[in-house]
Amino acid sequence: MALSLDDIRGLFDRYGDIAYSGEPVTQLQHALQSGALAQEAGADDPLVAAAFLHDLGHLLNLQGETPSERGIDDQHQYFALPFLRPVLPDSVLEPIRLHVDAKRYLCAVDRDYAARLSADSVRSLALQGGVFDDAQARAFIDKPFAGDAVKLRRWDDAAKDAGKHTPDLEHFLGVVCRAMKMNMKAAPSEG
Repeated sequence: MALSLDDIRGLFDRYGDIAYSGEPVTQLQHALQSGALAQEAGADDPLVAAAFLHDLGHLLNLQGETPSERGIDDQHQYFALPFLRPVLPDSVLEPIRLHVDAKRYLCAVDRDYAARLSADSVRSLALQGGVFDDAQARAFIDKPFAGDAVKLRRWDDAAKDAGKHTPDLEHFLGVVCRAMKMNMKAAPSEG
């Protein structure tokens, strides 16, 4: 079953006030900040949509606050994909799918990056397979959309500011709507 814009709105309306894994923001604030940071960086609509939706899997697979403290990797980067794949292009879906591996990559190639991770990100990193070795890092960055996933990851890490003002939910649903329309134009016609 594909998620519609109304379904996505409903998920944020129902679960958006849940705390974001031990951080000083809610799930909704984190999504809005991630999308806003992408827009501020000049990202195109598909990448802004990916930044906004990258943690939607947390809202579809509720594991409670801070599942990493209980040794749970909720694999949120994969959970929303079957629901989004019918309506969004790979330029949205692949950065979402790869954003966890982007953390593993950044820890391998940027020594300062790992030192800046929050406590929850450090715990989840271990559950998600740990830091990539050199071969894994090279293989990752050669994947399509890996560069976008790295950008998304950096916005993800920065989107934890309780005082940041952002555009509202409807603004980012509009971005998602435009990405959905791009997907419809790209889909082959059936005949």
